[in-house]
Amino acid sequence: MTPTDYDYLRKFLKERSGLDLSPDKQYLVESRLLPLARKASLPGIPDLVLKIRNGDGRLATDVVEAMTTNETFFYRDKIPFDHLRDTILPGLIQARAARKSLRIWSAASSTGQEPYSIAMCVKEMGAALAGWRIEIVATDLSQEVLEKSKAGLYSQFEVQRGLPIQHLMKYFTQVGELWQLNADIRAMVQFRQLNLLQDFSHLGTFDVIFCRNVLIYFDQDTKAVIFERMAKAMEADGTLLLGAAESVVGITDAFRPITERRGLYQLNPARSGRPMGGLMPQPLKLAAAK
Repeated sequence: MTPTDYDYLRKFLKERSGLDLSPDKQYLVESRLLPLARKASLPGIPDLVLKIRNGDGRLATDVVEAMTTNETFFYRDKIPFDHLRDTILPGLIQARAARKSLRIWSAASSTGQEPYSIAMCVKEMGAALAGWRIEIVATDLSQEVLEKSKAGLYSQFEVQRGLPIQHLMKYFTQVGELWQLNADIRAMVQFRQLNLLQDFSHLGTFDVIFCRNVLIYFDQDTKAVIFERMAKAMEADGTLLLGAAESVVGITDAFRPITERRGLYQLNPARSGRPMGGLMPQPLKLAAAK
């Protein structure tokens, strides 16, 4: 791959997906795009670049998907899901007692492990959420990974990464050498294709937004724009969860960190002008899920 080809791909990927590749990441592009070039019966990446330049939309989409498909697993990093179970959901159960509805967004859902982990957390709340309307919206740029997510089929390796054995036995059914999430869990999640660089106001407002391990690939200006849009898409007392290596500090003042809750943020009332309630510090006593 020539320096000119790499510069073109860097600009192309930033415009199409927000991915901000540094000059020293050429090896990463080559490792991900050479197999794609071979699959398309092309001699190499320069030929792939030429086809994209000439308007091959299908190949352009394949390039974006190859470069933006990231690793994920069930209950990744564990702490955010502990916060969801022990703090966020109990607080929202009390705050939303009158309307009995919750909306949760997994903004970079990849192959589905994150939104399905959220769904299992909700299911584990048992009788505390009986009769409630729960919407879990999962979005990703890649149509390929969304199709895998909808099927809810995972290999033995995938279910062994982060998934408690009791949840495997409770919420999955073995299908040959694979494991499939039960229909009631799959039905809790709505999967939609979405590019975070584009307007997402049509999704409505949410009580909880998971946007983990995706913004680290964007530059500061792009992160700031996305945070501003997410602030508008959040209820006044809603919660934003970021990845362990991510923060709003130095990027936006639309959110403020929640004391002693790493990775959790709420709207900054001084900026938003909207009053907000604090997270409930004490978990409710919950009935076990049936």
